[in-house]
Amino acid sequence: MPLLNWLDHLDKALFVLIQHDSDHAFLDVIMPVLREPLTWIPLYAFMLYYSFRQGPAKAWPFIVLTLLTFAITDTVTAQLLKPLFGRLRPCHDPEVQSLLRGLVDCGGMYSMPSNHAANHFGLASFWFFSIRAMTGRKWHWLWVWAAAICYAQIYVGKHYPFDILVGSVVGFLTGWSTFRLLVYWESRQRHRPILFRPVFKKSAETEHV
Repeated sequence: MPLLNWLDHLDKALFVLIQHDSDHAFLDVIMPVLREPLTWIPLYAFMLYYSFRQGPAKAWPFIVLTLLTFAITDTVTAQLLKPLFGRLRPCHDPEVQSLLRGLVDCGGMYSMPSNHAANHFGLASFWFFSIRAMTGRKWHWLWVWAAAICYAQIYVGKHYPFDILVGSVVGFLTGWSTFRLLVYWESRQRHRPILFRPVFKKSAETEHV
């Protein structure tokens, strides 16, 4: 299949350009840190705080669906798609092994799609659309955040660019879907029948009779 061979060659050429030919001492320090989950704990804490600023009624669905987004992207990429594609990670690929700079450990056998890309674009997608719907704010920096982590995954040698692309698409679609669940939840809450009407005002009025 000439087209697939050409795409594979292009993918590996881009990988070598980013991981090998564009190296810099500063990036060698920053990129491994950028891709570490612990680095972003302050961001996750901020999102938790910001969601509760909107009120508990909005915060809990937001938190639950954030966790669901992450669970779906991580499970689908690791358990379903990686074994399905069966593409070797760069550190296991004889074609590029000799060019790799060992900035991080190798990791698992398979590479496509990237869990990091799916997870972070899933969160960025869900958060962006949800925050826009709840507050009207457009946090475009979320896309930059996810893209920077994805670039770091290529730079440290964990993934090919097309692994990142496929993972990003999976993440975006998952985040959009869970956002639609949030919209559905909100619409159901607005149309729920009032089963227990407040009686405190009526009781107070009868006391004065």
